[in-house]
Amino acid sequence: MKILVTGGAGFIGSALVRHLIGETKHCVINVDALTYAGDPSTVAAVARDPRYRFYRTDICDAPALRSLFSREKPDAVMHLAAESHVDRSIDGPAEFMRTNIHGTYCLLEVARAYWAQLPPDKQERFRFHHISTDEVFGTLGESGSFTEASPYRPNSPYAASKAAADHLVRAWHHTYGLPIVLSNCSNNYGPYQFPEKLIALQITRALGARSLPVYGDGRNVRDWLFVEDHARALVCVLTRGRVGESYNIGGNAERTNLQVVEALCAQLDRLKPHSQPYTRLIEFVPDRPGHDFRYAIDAGKVRRELGWSPAESFDSGLEKTVRWYLERPDWCSRLAAKYDGARLGLQKANGEMAPLLGRGG
Repeated sequence: MKILVTGGAGFIGSALVRHLIGETKHCVINVDALTYAGDPSTVAAVARDPRYRFYRTDICDAPALRSLFSREKPDAVMHLAAESHVDRSIDGPAEFMRTNIHGTYCLLEVARAYWAQLPPDKQERFRFHHISTDEVFGTLGESGSFTEASPYRPNSPYAASKAAADHLVRAWHHTYGLPIVLSNCSNNYGPYQFPEKLIALQITRALGARSLPVYGDGRNVRDWLFVEDHARALVCVLTRGRVGESYNIGGNAERTNLQVVEALCAQLDRLKPHSQPYTRLIEFVPDRPGHDFRYAIDAGKVRRELGWSPAESFDSGLEKTVRWYLERPDWCSRLAAKYDGARLGLQKANGEMAPLLGRGG
């Protein structure tokens, strides 16, 4: 297939692109606006492959998307382009509404018009795969897991914007017949992650001998998924998932935030020992506003129907991640120019209404 991947220079998107080019025979059309979290270096390893092409395009730019679809004639869309950091969504929700909601709408409309003019056999094979998050389901207590039937109860601006996008994708399937599949994943970690997310942030801060901030008492729980396992799962959903269905993808690796940071410190103590344990850098800081207590994914459906399971445990994936960052100090220092690791998400949004349209290409 020729697969159009949006957000393919971001963290999860680039892992998907590298997997598609490196491990399959599919062609990839990478569409990314290269905002702060998108970086061409994430796909440099495959950039010269004849099955790969890149377009710097904003998904809110409908004319550019129409031109791109007409030129490239994709067989499938894998939609990962999104603003994705909860703390940033607290400080400035407008860009999340623009990209995650309006951008998804623009992409759906362009894909629908393109799909409608395809011959019947190609219409039958076409897929629109929307990649989302477990945060749309809200928060769990001490027990239980999110399933595909869990009600939507988003609690942050980011989660609400992704929930809205999920609903748009379902609506375009039920109303217009667009052949879609959806997936909702747990917290990803691994190589090339922008250092605003927990594991990447703590690695880069620890290597700079800076404090390791842990929100609240550190008891909030997340399920962790190695990004390369996620990329494999996404290809399974696209190629073998049932039209109109959603699939939860998780790593079966629940940890409290404090446990994650302590495990990270233990890896660093072993791989890059310092005169004192890295745990001395842990600092408890005021909690995030509206911080969801616990997420956990029941990935039974994707295992039963599609035969996928994670290859990495949390410990093995974390070791690979730490080694990757240790081997690339220049990459980390270059990204520090975009984000210095300062705390986000404690400010009140400025309340200004940002326009939904504009900033194309």
